[in-house]
Amino acid sequence: MERGPGAWPPAPIRTERLVLRQSEARDRAALIELFASPEVGTYIGGPRPRGELERTVPEVPGRRPGFFVAERDGAMIGIVTLDRRDPERPGHIRPEGGEAELGYMFLPHAWGCGYAAEACAGALDWFADTLPGEPVVLTSQTANDRSMRLAAKLGFTEVERFEDYGAEQWLGVWLPATPSA
Repeated sequence: MERGPGAWPPAPIRTERLVLRQSEARDRAALIELFASPEVGTYIGGPRPRGELERTVPEVPGRRPGFFVAERDGAMIGIVTLDRRDPERPGHIRPEGGEAELGYMFLPHAWGCGYAAEACAGALDWFADTLPGEPVVLTSQTANDRSMRLAAKLGFTEVERFEDYGAEQWLGVWLPATPSA
């Protein structure tokens, strides 16, 4: 994802309980656990085979712009991503596509504690400072109640619903607050 005036990686983003930072080699095992988790994979096409992940995940996973590790007490508990939405996929707010898209995944032991909301809000604040005025989209299966509640809590508003991956999907948009003159 191209950036505005901010360089990548940014300095670690500190929220009340978390640190959002660039990935490191020590995150590899937790990232494999995240992608192999049946609970995490429920609404994103299922878990990936652990053996495949062990072979394909690089020594330093996720080392790219827009990929944040969410850390609590020195350990990775999840990830937050800001990527450009593929123009070939359904669900857009611009005819040409390529909108900034928020994604997140957290290990099951971190669910229900508000960490995803805190991490996503921190990433959205950073994004609004880096690319002022740029909207962000989020998609979720409508059946994913937790994700739908999080989208509302973060301030995403529904744009459309569409069918993808054999299920109804929800597309929402978040518009950063515009500074008052």
